[in-house]
Amino acid sequence: MLTPNLLHLEEGFPLRVYPAQPGASIETEFAALRAIVDQRLEQDGAVLLSGFATDGAEGFQRFAAAFGHPLLNYEFGSTPRSRVTGKGVYTSTEYPANRSIPLHNEQAYTQEWPMRIWFYCAKAAAVGGETPIADSRDVFRRINPALRKRFEEKRLMYVRNYGNGLDLTWQQVFNTDQPSDVQAYCRPRGISCDWNEDGDLRTRQICQGVAQHPRTRDWVWFNQAHLFHLSNLDLEMQEILLDTVGEEGLPRNVYYGDGSPLEEDALGEIRSVLDECEVVFPWQTGDVLMLDNMLTAHSRKPFSGERKVVVAMAEGVDGRTLPVHL
Repeated sequence: MLTPNLLHLEEGFPLRVYPAQPGASIETEFAALRAIVDQRLEQDGAVLLSGFATDGAEGFQRFAAAFGHPLLNYEFGSTPRSRVTGKGVYTSTEYPANRSIPLHNEQAYTQEWPMRIWFYCAKAAAVGGETPIADSRDVFRRINPALRKRFEEKRLMYVRNYGNGLDLTWQQVFNTDQPSDVQAYCRPRGISCDWNEDGDLRTRQICQGVAQHPRTRDWVWFNQAHLFHLSNLDLEMQEILLDTVGEEGLPRNVYYGDGSPLEEDALGEIRSVLDECEVVFPWQTGDVLMLDNMLTAHSRKPFSGERKVVVAMAEGVDGRTLPVHL
């Protein structure tokens, strides 16, 4: 499909958009790109802009902000990121290059998340480093209905212990060194805070297992149970952590909302469905991937060589205002 004089569209997942004239600026073509995004992002869930001149991280920031929603700060994060430039542009998850990051929807482990997320490939890795995606509507449909119902009705309780050299400190997660600021953030969000005598923090929050998109009304699989659960780690690391800090002291774990344990076979099924739904495509330096964060999950493949992908997020959603029951 050709948009007259401006853009070429290639159907698929993600929807790919190229400039009709190679090297056209992503900012110069913004009006045409905005029209496509407005029409197609909530239909397709993912739009890949390739072949445009992007003017580095600064140009990427201007592009993402031009959609009209202030870029979000990375708050109550679960992985290390660093601010790149200005407001709202961060490194993608800083994780060892030889490890995969499983498919997930950004911040689905809490009740507030971004509706839109952008990835800018400032430098593609020599080998690997793709950012696979999956349709969260398709994941929802493929999950066994009985398991889906269990997650819907029981919901999920995420438990986090901060610091001790095992995970992010609470100062990093909450961007403060004042416990009173942490309490002020957590209290209205229903996050329980327990401080021990050493000043270490444990939080608990009960969140959705599934959710309904506020505009498309699609039901989506929307949680990070498979990521937070101890079984996400290899057996050796599981044993080391349990011997060192015990189950109560694990950096992160997840239970059903009533505190009962998640079944290993249920988590195995979830991971299998995510694997079935995964779509992998190569990065090209300069690409911008736009996702509807509720409709599309993302991940990261291992890589070698230098890789630089930065992220921006916008349009915060309060999950407490959305249906969590079918």
